[in-house]
Amino acid sequence: MSTNFTPPTERRLFGIGLALLAYFMFTGIDSSAKWLGMVGVSFIQIVFLRYFIHLLMVAAIHLPRHGTALVRTGSIRLQGLRALALLGSTACNFLAVQYLPLTVTGSIAFTVPLLICALSVPMLGEKVGWRRWTAIGVGFLGVLVIVRPGTDAFHPAALLSLLGALSTAFYMLFTRRVSGFDSAATSQFYVGIFATICLLPIVPFFWSWPSTADGWFAFFAVGVFGFVGHQLITMASGLAPATVLAPFAYFQIFFMAAASWFIFHQPPDVWLYVGAPIVIASGLYIWLRERKLAKPVVSIANEA
Repeated sequence: MSTNFTPPTERRLFGIGLALLAYFMFTGIDSSAKWLGMVGVSFIQIVFLRYFIHLLMVAAIHLPRHGTALVRTGSIRLQGLRALALLGSTACNFLAVQYLPLTVTGSIAFTVPLLICALSVPMLGEKVGWRRWTAIGVGFLGVLVIVRPGTDAFHPAALLSLLGALSTAFYMLFTRRVSGFDSAATSQFYVGIFATICLLPIVPFFWSWPSTADGWFAFFAVGVFGFVGHQLITMASGLAPATVLAPFAYFQIFFMAAASWFIFHQPPDVWLYVGAPIVIASGLYIWLRERKLAKPVVSIANEA
C-alpha cells in the first residue's frame, strides 16, 4: 500500500493556503502598478510590463515541458476575447489605482461575481431568480456607499474601476468556456502574447526607465507577481474545488488594506467599512445560491 496518500481534507487546506498566497500576489500586482505610477512610469508601460514579463516566464517554464502543444488551442477566437477582456481589466485598474486607494479599487473589484451572475443570463442562457437579482442590486448599493457619487469624495476613476470589474467578469466567463478544451498553461500563454502584441507598437512612445531601487523592484515585480499568482491559483484549483476556494478571495481586502495603509499611507475611510461588507455579503450570498443550485463557481479575486 502506498504511503504517499494525502487525505482530502489536508489537500483542501493546502489548496486554501495556496489560494491565499495567490491573493497576496494579486495585491502585489496593484501595489507595484501604483508605485510605478508614483515614480513617473506611464500606465501603458506598466500594463505592458505586466504581460511581457508574464509571457517570458510562461515561455521559459512551459515551452520546454509542452513544446508546440503550448500554443495549440481549441479556439483562437475565444482565447483572443479572453485575453483582451483581461487586458481591458488591467488597463482600467492600473489607471484607477493611480487616483484611488487600493481599498477602494479592491472593494469595487468584488462586484465581479455580481456582474458574472448578471451576464450569465445573456451570455450563457442561465436563469437568475429574484433572490440573486436582489443581491446584485444590494451589492451595487454597497459600491455607491464606497464611491459616494455627487459628493466631493467622488473621483471619476471609480468608474474606470467598475469598468475594469466588468471586463474581469467577461474574462471569467470566457475562462469558463476555454477551460473545457485548453490547458491552464495554454491559456496563460495567450493572455501574455495577445497583450504584448497589442501594446508593443505603442509602448515605445511612453517608455521611461525607473531611477530608484524601489522603482526597479516594482518594474519587475508587476509581472512576476502576476505570473506567480496565476500559477498558485491554478495549483490551488487542483487541490480544492472552486466552491471551497471562492469565499477566501474576499481575504484579499485585508491584503489591500494593509498595502494601502502601510505602503501608500492611505488608510480606509469610514464609508469603506460600511460599503465593503455590503458588497462582500452580496457576493457571498450569490456564491451560496450558486452552490445550492450546483452551478460552476469561478474565482472572484482581482487578478489584474
